[in-house]
Amino acid sequence: MADLAYFPDLDSIDPTVDIFAEIRRLRRENNVLMLAHYYQESAVQDLADFVGDSLQLAQKAQKAKADVILFCGVHFMAETAKILNPDSTVVLPDTGAGCSLADKCHPMVFEKWLKDYPDHAVISYINCSAGVKALSDIICTSSNVVRVVNSIPAGKKIVFAPDRHLGRWASMQTGREMVLFPNSCVVHDQITPNRINGLLAKYPKAKILAHPECDASVAALADFVGSTAAMLKFVADHPAKTFIIGTEAGILHQMQKQRPDAEFVPITVDSGGSCPLCPYMRLNTIERIYLALRDLKPEVTLPESLRQKALEPLNKMLSLG
Repeated sequence: MADLAYFPDLDSIDPTVDIFAEIRRLRRENNVLMLAHYYQESAVQDLADFVGDSLQLAQKAQKAKADVILFCGVHFMAETAKILNPDSTVVLPDTGAGCSLADKCHPMVFEKWLKDYPDHAVISYINCSAGVKALSDIICTSSNVVRVVNSIPAGKKIVFAPDRHLGRWASMQTGREMVLFPNSCVVHDQITPNRINGLLAKYPKAKILAHPECDASVAALADFVGSTAAMLKFVADHPAKTFIIGTEAGILHQMQKQRPDAEFVPITVDSGGSCPLCPYMRLNTIERIYLALRDLKPEVTLPESLRQKALEPLNKMLSLG
């Protein structure tokens, strides 16, 4: 859990303070590792010690030697860092930075749902709470989900949570039938074939990339489906000059940095025609990062018994490489 009693006042920031200089000073003095997801705003990504997808961030957190881990992402990511680093202080700039997938799969609901599948192996996407991780046999990310599914012995039944689209995509890649928890990402659900077809009329030579959290109808139109890290590799290796990107628009910053010669077009969402942005990820502003470093709050903590239970399925995933 995060320290919900901590309510920093943005007006308390001295307007004459050089926030970027203060962030650098506080990070140095407190031995801080600053991690950021690809879906953070560009300025946050550029400040971070490491930027990555969920698997890369989990691997980086596992090897952390920092006194403080500042996690610029969402709550389940900070929880994962705490699970892997019980002796580090883990701070999340804004306690409101949740996740629609995690929020709609409460551990009590999930535990009740699992009672209908007692003989199934439980694979949970890392986009879930520590409580759900503790009820799982192994965790996966969108980068390693195929490897994780294939690690389950043939003939063993599987349930997959909390993203039905990722589960459906993994099932197609592996040929394994899975019972899917009925949940999805509010950001990726807004990406539709209608918008893709509209963009293809304007960019007929563009390559379409889609995250596996997108609906099957979107994935069917894509030239490539993969995690954010896999998308970055595809863009780096492919000679195309125009790419239509079907995921949260924060990834475009890293794509543009590695391919300044190419054009990257976000798939605008049906609700208003704006870029697909995660409202939770964007809560981690520069000002809140400064306050989190200044106060070392809000801190993410976990009961030790829960941490230990959630650690086992995480370690199983990480052991797969």
